[in-house]
Amino acid sequence: MYDLVVLGSGPGGYAAAFRAADLGLKVALIERHNTLGGVCLNVGCIPSKALLHVAGKILMAEEPAHGVQFAKPTIDLDAIRHHRQSTVDTLTDGLTMMAKGRKVTVLHGEGKFDSTNSITVSKDGSEEKVAFKNAIIAVGSRAIKLPFVPYDDPRILDSTSALQLERIPEHLLVLGGGIIGLEMATVYQSLGAKITVAELGEQIMTGADKDLVSVFEQVNKDRMSFLIKTQVTNIEATPEALNVTLKDKDGERQLAVDAVLVAVGRSPNGKTAGIADIGVTLDERGFVLTNEQCRTSVPNIYAIGDVTHGPMLAHKASHQGHTAAEVIAGHKVDFQPLAIPSIAYTYPEVAWVGLTETEAKKQDIAVKTAVFPWTASGRAIASGVTQGKTKLIYDEATERVLGAGIVGSHAGELLGELTLAIEFGATLEDIALTIHAHPSLHETVGLAAELGAGTITDMPNKKAKKA
Repeated sequence: MYDLVVLGSGPGGYAAAFRAADLGLKVALIERHNTLGGVCLNVGCIPSKALLHVAGKILMAEEPAHGVQFAKPTIDLDAIRHHRQSTVDTLTDGLTMMAKGRKVTVLHGEGKFDSTNSITVSKDGSEEKVAFKNAIIAVGSRAIKLPFVPYDDPRILDSTSALQLERIPEHLLVLGGGIIGLEMATVYQSLGAKITVAELGEQIMTGADKDLVSVFEQVNKDRMSFLIKTQVTNIEATPEALNVTLKDKDGERQLAVDAVLVAVGRSPNGKTAGIADIGVTLDERGFVLTNEQCRTSVPNIYAIGDVTHGPMLAHKASHQGHTAAEVIAGHKVDFQPLAIPSIAYTYPEVAWVGLTETEAKKQDIAVKTAVFPWTASGRAIASGVTQGKTKLIYDEATERVLGAGIVGSHAGELLGELTLAIEFGATLEDIALTIHAHPSLHETVGLAAELGAGTITDMPNKKAKKA
């Protein structure tokens, strides 16, 4: 009998298991794969960032270096694949060691709920029944599949197979302009592929404000083609090519490509593992419904991560995992974040957190923005990365910061201060009076706040009193 069984060992699952163990609970962690870490660590955010690091090196070398010229890079796919896999192996090995150190029992196999107090774990024809007082569902999500895509053709890639870098196609169509698709487009383009991105919506990178996305599009206009409001209705596989049917406002047309990456989103795994059979309430899409303590409709069953509502992000899952574990251990805590950051690790990076301008307009919230262009940043000018901006979105009446967006080099690293600012209820003045190092890119955060507060001296001040 375990105090807690966690089904799924992704960032949310292992965080929950380890936190519960640290709080003195007897914990079992069930994982269907041979290694811990789930999709994120094994075939998602970690290996993709290893490849994006390589892509970034290549793309930086292509930029003017002010007196230094680099030779065209020599691509060694075996070495790149080794870097990707060694990154994953280092982290999965670390998780295994931490599970042992915390005395968390790890069970490998497919877990399925028998009741609200037991799970059967199946592997290689054998079964083991595990009894528990509490359980956390952390089964994640899976890539959405489209009915017209010939998935048995090796030229059709998904977010997992694309990471294998089996070959670099001459022309790759990325079906879906979200973060996953654009990150892999960045990798394949840097390695020599021609890239076309087809997005059904009104803009790529849905969720980010258009002005941030426009900077990304401008930087990459010669590297990728972006087809907006474009639907892919059919893919025909021939020996010579994949013939793709595209549909937009002007009608249908054909595009022949060498490979297609299908990245149209992910679907929760709530309808698996016997979850609904034990009375856990799901919505029509398969998301598990939870309260602010991550508790489901069954009092001793909790759910976290991609299988619950909210952004499908690893850092959301890990914080939910901490909350659920602490609630089970008797602590009075809730999962009530004011801001969950989103980052596209593209070239350049695009990052945003809290309320966007788009959301503010939809919700009829009166906001103003303070946008500091990197063309006025000493560090950006010296580093040759002036194609960027830092934007603060704040309440018109109180000047409290409600959201932020950054596009440019290391945008994701610059976002942390602003996430903290939103959680602490900071105002423009709070940020403007915080001394930021000069010259630095994070200085643009302080300068954006000064711009909004009317104390800016590095740019013309529209709020200056006229003599």
